[in-house]
Amino acid sequence: MRLVVWLLLAVPTFALAQGTLPRMPDGRPNLQGIWQVRNRASYDLQDHVARQGMPAGRGVVEGGEIPYQPWAAKKKLENFANRATADPLASCYLPGVPRIMYMEWPFQIFQRRDQIAMTFEWTQVHRLIYTNGTRSPEGLEFWMGDSRGRWEGDTLVVDVTDYNDRSWFDMAGNFHSEALKVVERYTLLDADTLRYEATIEDPKVFTRPWKISMPLHRHKDMDRLLEYQCQAEAEEANGAFERDPRTWYPRP
Repeated sequence: MRLVVWLLLAVPTFALAQGTLPRMPDGRPNLQGIWQVRNRASYDLQDHVARQGMPAGRGVVEGGEIPYQPWAAKKKLENFANRATADPLASCYLPGVPRIMYMEWPFQIFQRRDQIAMTFEWTQVHRLIYTNGTRSPEGLEFWMGDSRGRWEGDTLVVDVTDYNDRSWFDMAGNFHSEALKVVERYTLLDADTLRYEATIEDPKVFTRPWKISMPLHRHKDMDRLLEYQCQAEAEEANGAFERDPRTWYPRP
């Protein structure tokens, strides 16, 4: 009897939560807003202890381990040993997808019927996801890949292809080849929680596809993104920044 009462109470609550998801005029879930992770995946996708410049964190890889081919597992260890200079982000190169999605900078989603745009606080990187059925261009490679989306019910599914082989998945040296394909899934759990999943396939590097997942959380106290320009900050720190006397920037 108690179980029956619990089910009668729980089902309407669940239905109410689903029915109150914010939606666009076309009925699709409204993903617009400023979002950010609350994890340490950008440092290492797997469980990791604290090291200099790398706080400890729990992994986001389904099953715990990334299924590297033997040669690639050795390469990953080399990357990790040289991460201070070998990480593409150390040179302010673009993070790639999915890494940009779980970096510790917020990002903003803008949504229309045929496109979804994402702008990121980190160096004002942006993504444009076409949802109008157009196909990827042939013969081109991108740091961020090429993103083509579709809706499966209330879940936005994005196929990302046409990568170069230069970006990493995290600071720990997890890497890929130009054969990388990523399938992202964005599911709005409630008005302020967006579940992000990415299935990663690269037959040149991994023995099988593997998956990461994590929640993204809505910022309610931000009405705009701020600014972090990686290359400008690096040049200012190392003294290479050339100040223009015609600007407001003060001399030391």
